[in-house]
Amino acid sequence: MRTFKVLSMLLMYPDEEIVAGLDDMAAILDQEALLPPAARKGLDVLMRHLATSDLMDSQAAYVSLFDQSRSLSLHLFEHIHGDSRERGQAMADLIDHYRSFGMEVSAAELPDFLPLFLEFLSTQPLHEALSMLGEAVNILALLRSRLEKRGAPYAPVFRALEALSPVGADEEAIQEQVKGEKRDDTSAALDKSWEDAPVTFGPEPARGHTGDGTRAQYSVPVESVRVMRRSRP
Repeated sequence: MRTFKVLSMLLMYPDEEIVAGLDDMAAILDQEALLPPAARKGLDVLMRHLATSDLMDSQAAYVSLFDQSRSLSLHLFEHIHGDSRERGQAMADLIDHYRSFGMEVSAAELPDFLPLFLEFLSTQPLHEALSMLGEAVNILALLRSRLEKRGAPYAPVFRALEALSPVGADEEAIQEQVKGEKRDDTSAALDKSWEDAPVTFGPEPARGHTGDGTRAQYSVPVESVRVMRRSRP
């Protein structure tokens, strides 16, 4: 379903191509009509924000949210496994799952990157996509709650994903977790977050990291699906 593709694009680093495609994205959402009215209206607010904001301001805001705050990372397993070895195995299993459906992700992006995950869901039958989405609903709700706490414009995307999920999140537990959290987007916090050695699958550095612990930037070629994580300024 192309609704998942639209939600994927709305969580990508904003560039001229994404902004230019906002009207088409809105048309797809209206045509498929998978979202309830409240969730659909929330996405209109985000798209209007992206359409009317200065592009460089939007890009800076995106980097501040998702690249400079580990608690808002768009890599799903970050919120389950952190940098543990279990994360490496979980990513390997997810790569195998993608591959079993003919989607080859090269050494270009961590497979748990949420826009990539949503791109994969867009290729699946709706009931299968919704089932997989439900498995991640608590992480999505946690990210939504943290974004709402900051007044960030991207929270409606996560609201929409929660609305699509066949199961609800444990809202009480999520609110309890978020209540006492402090922001983690200071330079010191970022330096600390990358001190640990990256998880590896073998002799090479983990996908998404270079050998010195910094992030690598890649494009993501895929056989039947193409996901591009936009390069950052």
